[in-house]
Amino acid sequence: MENVEPTSSALKPVVWSIAGSDSGGGAGIGADLATMNDLACHACTVITTLTAQSSVAVNLVEPVSDEMLLAQLDTLLQDLPPKAIKIGLLANQRQIDILSRWLALELDDHNKRSGTEVAVILDPVMIASCGDRLDEDDSRLDFSPFKGLITLITPNALELGELVGQSLADMSQYHLAAQDLAQLLDTNVLAKGGGKGPAWRADAAQDIFVCTRATACSEMHQGRSFLLSSPRASNNNHGTGCTLSSAIASVMASGFVLHDAIVVAKAYVCAGIKHSYRVDEGPGPLARTSWPRELSHFPTISSLDEGPSLPVGIKFKTIGERLGLYPVVSDLPLLASLLKAGAKTIQLRIKDENDPQLEDKIAHAIALGRDYQAKVFINDYWELALKHNAYGVHLGQEDLYVADLKRIAEAQLALGISSHSYFELLLASQITPSYIALGHIFPTTTKVMPSAPQGLMKLQHYVDLFKGHYPLVAIGGIDASRIETVKRTGVDDVAIVRAVTESQQPGAAYLALSSAWEQAHVSQ
Repeated sequence: MENVEPTSSALKPVVWSIAGSDSGGGAGIGADLATMNDLACHACTVITTLTAQSSVAVNLVEPVSDEMLLAQLDTLLQDLPPKAIKIGLLANQRQIDILSRWLALELDDHNKRSGTEVAVILDPVMIASCGDRLDEDDSRLDFSPFKGLITLITPNALELGELVGQSLADMSQYHLAAQDLAQLLDTNVLAKGGGKGPAWRADAAQDIFVCTRATACSEMHQGRSFLLSSPRASNNNHGTGCTLSSAIASVMASGFVLHDAIVVAKAYVCAGIKHSYRVDEGPGPLARTSWPRELSHFPTISSLDEGPSLPVGIKFKTIGERLGLYPVVSDLPLLASLLKAGAKTIQLRIKDENDPQLEDKIAHAIALGRDYQAKVFINDYWELALKHNAYGVHLGQEDLYVADLKRIAEAQLALGISSHSYFELLLASQITPSYIALGHIFPTTTKVMPSAPQGLMKLQHYVDLFKGHYPLVAIGGIDASRIETVKRTGVDDVAIVRAVTESQQPGAAYLALSSAWEQAHVSQ
């Protein structure tokens, strides 16, 4: 992959690991450091505990002093403030109380002064992979001081049962316990199911994601519960929980939203297990395989609640040829002029749903597409597109839950889907669309967007993952000055809006941009 946005060591996001050491090297601080560095972050450590630990036993747990714990936190905050924090093993209640107070006072003050929001991922480590307890005095720890202070908590089955004070016998109880924990701690929950427990399956690692709230995510994915299922590859699982939580923190520090960080981290762990190795008697540690680029390593996503869900087993019309430079316009005369200029793919996006001429405009646009043998996509108005037999429909993520996707597929209309994140891309891919639009890449004024501009680095990651699976179209703030850098990512096609619609000569602007796109260099 060509690095389209080079990252010097000075620009690497800083991620903290507040955790214990594993003398066996497979979990704890060691796993966190390896993961954070592998995901292009600068890792800092706050050691909470020393453990005498191997792949088969934990023989001694010894916490650091209160003074040392606080000194590490304060020293790092002065010079190396974090973009994200992963919290692992806390040996006793005293450490929980100290750290929660520090988060509430010192980190909160830092957030206010810097105008940032540091993601805090809590992996409530109580039991090692070998089955031995890791807390100092074998007493049940109270994590309630972290209420409202953390972004996500990632318990396994045994830890979740302890946290809610219940014995969990089946998947329904597991889900309810995750919801209870989300309410108890006022946070998001990722209840891990890879180990033994009610979510365990021989062929898959199933995790439950309960999202109470998440910044810059679609409203369709807030206040929801999802089942994330990944293929099971090996029994070498030493340090999987540490790796997962530190990967989530690293991905969030790199600018991705919580939903994205979770699915990328799941893929990272899946790849690490697939390429793991055994050192001695017990389960071996994970391999470090860099940013995940294999779609098969990513989880499938399904709804666990009564909220809207997408149909399964559906497939849309395949587009045989490239879409090329793809104008998105809002009025009929401009659409006609661009078709006349030679556009072979174009989208009609009429924003006023109360336009009295809406149906006439859509019908006319579809007819013009036939006259010019061009692919005309109708944005949003799928019923009118069906009625007038359009070539295709383009829908946003929210529209997918209200449109009759089965009718659209049965009518052999092509379907394009807007996606703004890994999570949305994975959902879109599960209904096999005709193409996926990735955006918005740069700042744009054409629509109010809940998400931040994606930028070239994220676009590159999306292309690396989905190239060859679906035609990929970049959209959002793309003009002549950005054609070359966008093409360099390897994205298949590009959609343009203002670069044509605001031109004095739209036809000429389209031809110039189309020529520039075709001649631009593609990275190898």
